[in-house]
Amino acid sequence: MRTTNPVLSRLADAARATAAGSRSGSMTTAGVAGKAAILLAVVLFSAAVTWQQFATGNLDLLMPAMLLGGIGGFIVGMIASFKPQTAPWSAPIYASLQGIFLGAVSALYNLRFAGLPQQAVLLTFGVAASVFLLYRFNILRATEGFKRMMLAAMIGIGLFYLGSMLLSFFGVSIGYFTSSGPLAIGINLAVAGIAALNLVLDFDRIEQGVQSGAPKQLEWFAAFGLMVTLIWLYLELLRLLSRLQGRRN
Repeated sequence: MRTTNPVLSRLADAARATAAGSRSGSMTTAGVAGKAAILLAVVLFSAAVTWQQFATGNLDLLMPAMLLGGIGGFIVGMIASFKPQTAPWSAPIYASLQGIFLGAVSALYNLRFAGLPQQAVLLTFGVAASVFLLYRFNILRATEGFKRMMLAAMIGIGLFYLGSMLLSFFGVSIGYFTSSGPLAIGINLAVAGIAALNLVLDFDRIEQGVQSGAPKQLEWFAAFGLMVTLIWLYLELLRLLSRLQGRRN
C-alpha cells in the first residue's frame, strides 16, 4: 500500500530509478531533516517578506502575489512530484513561491483577525511535533489498515473540493469556504486531522527510504514531500481558527 501523499508515494519508485546515484551516499534521517529545515526557512523568510508588504493594509498587489505564489508553486510542485531528480532545485523554488502565497493569505486573514496567522503557525508546529513524537514512540504507526483509511479519506477530501469547485462555476455555493457554522467547523476539523495524520505516512515513507538505502539526492524530494503536508496543515488550521474566531465575534 502506497502513502496517500502523492509526493512521497513516488519515493520508492524514484529510489529504484536513480539507484545509480547511490554511489554518492544513501539517504539518512538527519539529511532529510536538514533539508526540510532549509526548505522551511525559505518558506518562512519568503512569507515574512511578503507579509511585510501587506501588513499595513496596502493590498494593491495582494491578489497578484497570491496568484504568483499559488499557481507558480503548483506548477513547480508538479515538476518536483513527477521528476524527483529535479528536487534539489525545484524544491527551494517551490518553497519560495509557497512562502509568497502563504504570506499574502496570512496578511489577508490578519487584517480581519489580528494575530491569527501567528497562532496558526504555532499550532502547526505543535501538531507536527506531537505527531512526530507519537510516531517516534510507536503510538501512531502506518499499518496497512491505517493506510487504507487515509487513502479513503484523501479520496473523499479530493472529491469534496473538486465538487465544490465545479459547483462554484455554476454559481452554486455549499457555504463551506465562507461559513462559520458547526458543520463547516466540523468538516474543517476533520480535514485538518487528516492533514496531521498524513505526517505519519510521510515519516513512514522516509523511514522506509532510509532503511532501503535510497540515494542521498532523494533527501530533497523527501523534504519537499514534508513541506507539502505542513503547508496543507497550516492552511487548514488557519481556516479553522478563523471560523472559531468568527463565531466569537
